[in-house]
Amino acid sequence: MSEQTSWTSPPEDFPAAVRTIKRMLREQIGDVDAYFKRIEALIEPKVLEIEAAHARGENVWPIVQYADIEAGTVPQETIDLIHRRGCAVVRGQVSPEQATEWDQSLVDYVDSNDFMTQYRGPADNFFGTLDASKPEIYPIYWSPSQMEARQHEHTAKTQSFLNRLWKSESRGVTWFDPDQDSMYPDRIRRRPPGTTSKGLGAHTDSGSIERWFTPAYQQVFESIFHGDIESYDPWDGAFRTEVDEYPSSTMCSVFRSFQGWLAMSEMQDDQGVLWTVPIPEAMAYILIRPLLDDVPEDSLCGAAQGMALGISEEWHPLLMRARAGIPTVQPGDSVWWHSDVIHGVASVEQQEGWGNVIYIPAAPMCAKNAAYAQDVADRFRRGESPADFPKEDYEVEWANRFREEQLSQIGARGLGITRKARRVERSAALPQP
Repeated sequence: MSEQTSWTSPPEDFPAAVRTIKRMLREQIGDVDAYFKRIEALIEPKVLEIEAAHARGENVWPIVQYADIEAGTVPQETIDLIHRRGCAVVRGQVSPEQATEWDQSLVDYVDSNDFMTQYRGPADNFFGTLDASKPEIYPIYWSPSQMEARQHEHTAKTQSFLNRLWKSESRGVTWFDPDQDSMYPDRIRRRPPGTTSKGLGAHTDSGSIERWFTPAYQQVFESIFHGDIESYDPWDGAFRTEVDEYPSSTMCSVFRSFQGWLAMSEMQDDQGVLWTVPIPEAMAYILIRPLLDDVPEDSLCGAAQGMALGISEEWHPLLMRARAGIPTVQPGDSVWWHSDVIHGVASVEQQEGWGNVIYIPAAPMCAKNAAYAQDVADRFRRGESPADFPKEDYEVEWANRFREEQLSQIGARGLGITRKARRVERSAALPQP
């Protein structure tokens, strides 16, 4: 695309920019109606496969045993299924006892610092309509439980397994290191028994209007935007690490190969749990759908700056037929989904049991992620909120937050921190002249 049809910052005249993008894409594609039918022909069999599995009472989420990740024995058919579905549950990433211990430690950490008295209410739209005095998503980042989970050896091995599902090298470029993750601190969710929640609507993260407008995303989706859906590979890392999202309260400053969380409690599959549309190629449907004649000329089917990319029955009915909830999970299981995959959270009335998670994605090391990790390391030392989240800074004065000297080698590397002692040891081990 020409310089006139890409924006490194949000377009000031959004409707005019949408019209410009649509005109350019239609010129590149040619017969848009015929092209969209080809996309539907690619997607519909996947939808039908998922619907048939549901009709048989089957779970469609791939299941991976952590022991197989550890041993390097994950069956090829499971790997193929993850590629097809773009999501997975890892059973037993840590033991139930370890997860339960971390969960109790989180309670102790929050209570010992009188968080509920300090809590000032939601600083962003992640809390929905929850009572401000009883948060569901806690804006804390530096508890011993969270940091121990992030730097746990099993977390690192799981992230490496997931990162290696992607092409880290393509077009003659190494885009990221699949075996070294950068630490991306996120919050925790504690949803108590008896909760009634409307859930969270269908959306994708990692950019909204950016997916049409920014130069790097135009390269990521080049084959889609040039009418060649058959050549599109959602697992190619090319240019993914070069994308910069427009500043907003929903932006993410790193490339995440997978979003994910670690379960701290048992969660039954009918108790308001995460669901996905497990079709990574569905992004092509989302990107081309606004070009059809039934969409207003200045609309991208509801996409807007500063908001997650919403998916709806109105504009994306075929995709919404393929919604698939996670199976029941136990403490210590982890849940993962490709950064393009549509997802949401089901509603629940009078939830049975707790619904507690620590959010931990897979964010392989690259120049973009390393830059954010350096900033995270500085905020970690000060106990401040990470830059991608509201500046609430509850933990600055909390004496029992996790400290730098408690970092393992995995944790230090994830934050880009070099251990001086290790440099000395290596130097001492070198042959002397």
